[in-house]
Amino acid sequence: MVTDLVAALRAAGVAEASAATVERAAYAADASLYRVAPTAVAWPRHPDEVAAALEVCRTLDVPVTCRGAGTSIAGNAVGAGLVLDFSRHLDRVLDVNPDERVATVLPGVVHARLQRAAAAHGLRFGPDPSTHSRCTIGGMIGNNACGSRALAYGRTSDNVVGLDVLTGTGQRLRLDGPDPAGHERLRGIVAGALATIRTEFGRFPRQGSGYALEALLPENRFDLRRLFVGSEGTLGVVTAATVRLVADPPHRALAVLGYPDMATAADAVPAILAHRPTACEGLDSRIVAAALGTGVQASMPPLPRGGGWLFVETTGDTAAQAVDAARRVVADGAAADSAVVTDPAHAAALWRIREDGAGLVGRGSAGLPMFPGWEDSAVPPAALGAYLRELERLLGEHRLTGVPYGHFGDGCLHLRLDFPLHRPDGKAALRAFLTDAARLVAGFGGSLSGEHGDGRARGELLPLMYSAAALDLFGQVKAVFDPDNRLNPGVLVRPRPLDADIRPAPRPLPAPLALAYRHDRGDFGTAVHRCTGIARCRDPQGTMCPSFQATRDEKHSTRGRARILQEMVDGSLVREGWRSPEVHEALDLCLSCKACSSECPTGVDMAAYKAEVLHQSYRWRLRPRGHYTLGWLPRWARLAALAPGLANSALASPALARGARWVAGVDQRRTLPTFARNTFRSWFAGRERRPGKPVLLWPDTFTDHFAPEIGIAAVGVLEDAGFAVSIPQRSACCALTWISTGQLDAARRILRRTVEDLLPAAAAGVPIVGLEPSCTAVLRSDSLELLDSPAAASVAGATRTLAELLVASDWRPPDLSGTKVLAQPHCHHAAVLRWDADEELLRKAGADLVRVDGCCGLAGNFGVERGHYEVSVAVAETALLPAARAEPGAVVLADGFSCRTQLADLADRRALHLAELLAGG
Repeated sequence: MVTDLVAALRAAGVAEASAATVERAAYAADASLYRVAPTAVAWPRHPDEVAAALEVCRTLDVPVTCRGAGTSIAGNAVGAGLVLDFSRHLDRVLDVNPDERVATVLPGVVHARLQRAAAAHGLRFGPDPSTHSRCTIGGMIGNNACGSRALAYGRTSDNVVGLDVLTGTGQRLRLDGPDPAGHERLRGIVAGALATIRTEFGRFPRQGSGYALEALLPENRFDLRRLFVGSEGTLGVVTAATVRLVADPPHRALAVLGYPDMATAADAVPAILAHRPTACEGLDSRIVAAALGTGVQASMPPLPRGGGWLFVETTGDTAAQAVDAARRVVADGAAADSAVVTDPAHAAALWRIREDGAGLVGRGSAGLPMFPGWEDSAVPPAALGAYLRELERLLGEHRLTGVPYGHFGDGCLHLRLDFPLHRPDGKAALRAFLTDAARLVAGFGGSLSGEHGDGRARGELLPLMYSAAALDLFGQVKAVFDPDNRLNPGVLVRPRPLDADIRPAPRPLPAPLALAYRHDRGDFGTAVHRCTGIARCRDPQGTMCPSFQATRDEKHSTRGRARILQEMVDGSLVREGWRSPEVHEALDLCLSCKACSSECPTGVDMAAYKAEVLHQSYRWRLRPRGHYTLGWLPRWARLAALAPGLANSALASPALARGARWVAGVDQRRTLPTFARNTFRSWFAGRERRPGKPVLLWPDTFTDHFAPEIGIAAVGVLEDAGFAVSIPQRSACCALTWISTGQLDAARRILRRTVEDLLPAAAAGVPIVGLEPSCTAVLRSDSLELLDSPAAASVAGATRTLAELLVASDWRPPDLSGTKVLAQPHCHHAAVLRWDADEELLRKAGADLVRVDGCCGLAGNFGVERGHYEVSVAVAETALLPAARAEPGAVVLADGFSCRTQLADLADRRALHLAELLAGG
């Protein structure tokens, strides 16, 4: 069956299709509770390929599920049979017409990409879900997405002008206006049910459950567009859409209102809505605490006092108008405390907490997972406060806790709950609560779903909201467009049981673990199940998942890798444990950049997981050659230091260099680094120590053996700042190369010795300054996980970057006015150490700073290893190389040895370390 499906797809012209286990594992789950492994996955390149795929599935009787970013929290983006992923190729904005204020797009285009195209004309697409940086327009159409600013701009259904649709029967429809000709069968169904439709549908704006049958009423001119929006891919497949664009008001202000609790905040909503804000969002104090605790935001503006807040956005033609409107909101908001935020950066920091809500509450206070399920209920806004209080009472009865937040201005509530799915009675507890919650929201005249669809989570509960006559209408409408129930079966019509297809709880693995997060109690299964699927790793503006940004392949995203690791832990699709080929295929292109450790709201650290997998896979086994060469680089560097001229001469010979690359597992297109003729340590030993405040400069392997000039420059800068510089008596290695190749037993031994050498300085209150970001990050982060000792914590607390130490001192940096600096922060620097101090120092120096946000693509041993060259270059082309070409006269700043090497290899640009720049280059 699998072979037949893939072969038939390729014969029909669908070139990119796969039934490989690694692909099926990556697509088996979305952002919901549910897991359904598909038979195959296809990535259509053209709408005609979509039609061909549907024809193949009709012939072979295979169900079809369409997928954009896979951020569905109701389980409506997973399915058996064929999954069609539109995000890889059908991702173009076809046209923007500023005169008519419309845009035509393919369904896989990311919302943020459409926004950028529209912004060039002073326009925007109105709806803006919290996942706007990666969700697709096709997915928004499927779920009738809304977002924070639906108050001003309406839902997706209010902004769709035209749709190209393929129905389940293969019929092509162009829906570009109300009252289209034909569709007599559907008209007959509606004509016989006018009373049911008028009394049960369209009762308030966020009634998102079921089909939008009110769109077919005569008074609504039989608008099929609105029927298809929100139908969750069960009626047809959208192959193109024309959407309405609007002009953004030029100025915004944000009123932040603090209340004792979320229910009291909800009580204030009706008075606030009278001011017609563009957004009115509710936020709980536990989300704010999670944002600071996970490191997703290093800092944020202080919030007014309270246990819950409303974020109310106002606009105006002038800044004064926007601020005045915000102040009127504050005056009528009856808040215990309040603030009006006018600084765009501060407002953006606050909005990001709201956008990351689903990820930030992925873990509860007890460390247990928090799940979607009752994620999306909605009531008329005037009833929201009462509904919240009754919902809290119901949670208490079921002994559950949750963190509420959401679109309070629309009466839409998001709520993650600690369903006890790890217990034998977990599914029964889930069913009991969801059934009672459905009765509760129906009693308030509300909707099971306010914007994300019913999917597998709530479809079974629709009889508690709609009459039997209304449910029968759903079946009749479905039969018109998809009589064989091929499109997303199990959703809305004849739904799957809500407790079927739930992802299994993680099982503890028997193998001893070395690098699992301490707050996951050393349990690798719990660690990898941190991923909730919200897919911030697919955001093209971030650093996270550089290989995904280059390949656009789901298995190369943090989420895709996490899903495959979850399958390994659960033992379902991926069955060979640590040594499973699927696991190693997925992790092979992980650059261990650690960006996910800070950018992922759920706290996933794929670099640590990769090191753990390699450690367990090769324990007591022969390793790949590169683990003994690149993984032992500090040892080879110390050996070469005995005769650096001889080593360099050997590597300068083309034949010997080719042999050395082969032995080391290095791509032949890579240059080999040159060993320093005199190490930094030898230079330092021959100089006089100057008086000043004590500081311990830690010469890492790269600085000591390959770039001693950086250490020399750092000594000069530190002494100019009034410090007396010393270095450790013996070489102290961070074991980074052992960690990245999964040699964790050796890494522990090496790190333990290094910590012992550095501990006296830390205990004496002497700051320890690291120069190589990746090595410094090991002391600040990995050492805590690997050693879990007070000594490691003491050294980590004393470790500083050069910029951190200088910013904290009263040293005045040299005047860099008129100097354009193109800065490439090392991934580990940005993720673990933060680059804020460096930026502050350079701005204070007057530099014209251009920051590159993105990975260089070399990432230690990754980019030089055979088999990685093309991806390494592609990663560099996502941000670094275009920036270097755009700024040919800029001084390039790159503290990372890898970043400097990549720039020299691919751009023929010499980059400086911060120490060199501050010392005069």
